Amino acid sequence: MEVAKTEKAFKIISKTLSTLFMAVVILLTFLLFGIRLFGYTPYVVLSGSMEPVYHVGSVVYVVDSDPAELKVGDPLTYRMQGGTVVTHRIIEVRNADTPESLSYITQGDANNIPDGSPVPASAVIGEPKFSIPYLGYISDFIKKPVGLMVIIGSCAAVLLISFVIESLFQKEKDEPKSSDNSETSPEKDTTEG
Repeated sequence: MEVAKTEKAFKIISKTLSTLFMAVVILLTFLLFGIRLFGYTPYVVLSGSMEPVYHVGSVVYVVDSDPAELKVGDPLTYRMQGGTVVTHRIIEVRNADTPESLSYITQGDANNIPDGSPVPASAVIGEPKFSIPYLGYISDFIKKPVGLMVIIGSCAAVLLISFVIESLFQKEKDEPKSSDNSETSPEKDTTEG
């Protein structure tokens, strides 16, 4: 009876942990890659210029937006000339009447002065809609070869452990239980009429 309880407990723990682990992997995959299917592009926050709104190590989710609809106070994600992606807040809109020369003056919430040069509308990537704290650290870790190996190894280990536990208890069920090695056969009714 005690063995059956232990077996059941191991199976429950094994299935719960493997299900939980796989759910976390699926959720992370969705938040870092799959969410692009819904129009969101994730970017990792690398500096504290937008604290406390976007913390270092967060992932901000940016959607495409029409530059003509952006206004003072909106956060803005844009690409600088060197290719660096920045998210700062619009503090001034310039030349709003002419789409060709539309630009923005931006500033990080934690910065004391505006950014050095105006952001042309052509550099606008979009507008951040929400962020998830600390997810950027995981994203950066996964992008490194060692991080990818850890994730793949962890998935394989969880699946292997679940398989081994299931196999061990399945073997115990399949083995015949013998207590006195005597064979029994059904009794036959031998009465004649």
